[in-house]
Amino acid sequence: MVPHTSDGRVMFAIPWHGHALVGTTDTPITTPTLEPRPLQEEIEFILETAGRYLRKPPTRDDVLSVFVGIRPLVKGGDGKLTAALSRDHTIHIDASGLLTTTGGKWTTYRSMAEHTVDQAADLGGLAERPCVTRTLNVHGYHSNAARFGALDVYGSDAPAIQDLIRATPSLAVPLHPRLPYTGAEVVWAARHEMAQTVEDVLARRTRALFLNARAAEVMSPEVARLMAGELGWDSSRQAAEVAAFSALARGYQL
Repeated sequence: MVPHTSDGRVMFAIPWHGHALVGTTDTPITTPTLEPRPLQEEIEFILETAGRYLRKPPTRDDVLSVFVGIRPLVKGGDGKLTAALSRDHTIHIDASGLLTTTGGKWTTYRSMAEHTVDQAADLGGLAERPCVTRTLNVHGYHSNAARFGALDVYGSDAPAIQDLIRATPSLAVPLHPRLPYTGAEVVWAARHEMAQTVEDVLARRTRALFLNARAAEVMSPEVARLMAGELGWDSSRQAAEVAAFSALARGYQL
């Protein structure tokens, strides 16, 4: 963690799925979009700042994928400097009793949910009860998922994916030499994780798009072929899926 950057914020470089994830920036926008794109000055800021601290200063050629997100912030005061706004969530109750939770961030979602449900219970006059989600295991929990190697993110589902590979050994072949994902994960996503598009598999069920956008684009035809076998796509649907994902992936490449 770099505690003070030139814009007064912090920067992180963290290990993520065998890659280094570096960020972040903070740029106010007036209109949200479904596929926001990074600004060139944001990219240069991250590269320049990271270059002061990493042993090998990164260049644009080192960047495998670049992406941004839109975060809702609760405005306070004049709200001119977004970096100064609180990242905490806020609960607002209308006169009608409508409860609205806004702000916050992904890393505090469980706390946001607890506060929201507690407040709703108070409004509804329900009996007070302790929240149980702190110790409630989500689907896939496994006490030693590391034993599954590259499939560790699947937790308790990993043995079922290994069964797919034993039944069809060709599904064990990596979809790209630069990433660990295999055909078995595509089949699993289509059969059991409700994946409906190539983007679903390469961006949401796996993290291929965010780890290496060019590799993900190369993988897309084989992903479409495997999904076609599971979902009954014809050749035109496969081509459309590949074209749509390629257009998306190019927006993640420098």
